[in-house]
This record gives sequence, structure tokens and C-alpha cells, in this order.
Amino acid sequence: MTNNNLAGRKIAILVASGFEEVQMTDPQKTLIAAGAQTKVISRENGLVNGWHEDSWGHFFPIDADLSQTLAIDFDALLIPGGARSIAKLSEDPHAKRIVKAFLKGNQPVAAIGDATSLLATADEFAGRTVTGSEQSKATVDAKGGVWSDEPIVVDGMLITAQGSQQLADVLARLQDIVTEYAETLTDQAA
Repeated sequence: MTNNNLAGRKIAILVASGFEEVQMTDPQKTLIAAGAQTKVISRENGLVNGWHEDSWGHFFPIDADLSQTLAIDFDALLIPGGARSIAKLSEDPHAKRIVKAFLKGNQPVAAIGDATSLLATADEFAGRTVTGSEQSKATVDAKGGVWSDEPIVVDGMLITAQGSQQLADVLARLQDIVTEYAETLTDQAA
């Protein structure tokens, strides 16, 4: 993504401490290079701590408090995986509210690895075809989702991936879907 297809687009990155660092930093760099404005949103105050390989990673600043974030303020949502992060977010009413709003509004969402479990907290998740980390499969089944063993799955405006190995594909598809979404909004406004 070296072009500016995402110029003027706002993309929320939803995390809590324990997120897979590479699943946030690599996409963030790529999205910014494509012209998007990214905002890290979290329930944490000030800083959030990533998880890198087998231990805690770097600290990252939070751009917006989760409790004051609305889906309508963004063009897309990216949810990096990380069991610790997703466990915290799955219990947070504001995180669930944001996910529900994006799914209900048919806005672009990309969820990587464990993040599929967070999607399953929304009523709008039932019937969606997804993939994710092996740990999220039971949650997907229990919440009425359709599990796929494919490394990446696109279901409408929802992109899910098994893990970090699919980041390049996720980002390419997210760029396409955000562009399509923006064109739809432009057509509706005309």
C-alpha cells in the first residue's frame, strides 16, 4: 500500500494491554502510508502495553478513550489479536458497544486471530462466516457464527484472519473494503 487510497479515512484500532504488538504496529504503519488517519482506542489510561512473542512488549499511547468513542466517527475498525487484550475487551461494555455498532452499521471491520472472539459478543455476529485463532473456534460456534478453516475470510464488510501471517492480505482487503464503503457513502449522499 504505497498509494493514498485511504486519504482522509479514519480507522480505529481497538486494543487493551496484551494485544499482539505486530498485529497493531505493522497495520498501523501500512494504513498511515496509504493516507489513513489511525487512532488507537482503549479502555486503558494513557498507555497500552503490547505483547511481543513470549513477553511484554512496548508501551503505546492511546489516542482516544473507549468510553468516548463512537463508531460513526470512523470509516473502519481494526482489532488486533492477543488473548490478554481480547479477554479484557470482551468484558468491557464500551468495547462490545463499538463492535456491535460497526457490525450493525455494516462498516468495515478487520479482526485478527483471537479478536474473532470479541466479534462474537455482538448479536449481529450470528450467521457470519469467520476464521481466527484456534482458541476462538468454540466461542464462534457457541455464538452462532460459521467457522472456516481458511487463513482469511471476507464476509461482506467483515475481514477475519487466523493470525499475523495473513497481515498483508488483511490490509490489502481492508483497503479495498474501506474504499468500497467510502464510495457507497458518497453515492448515498448524492
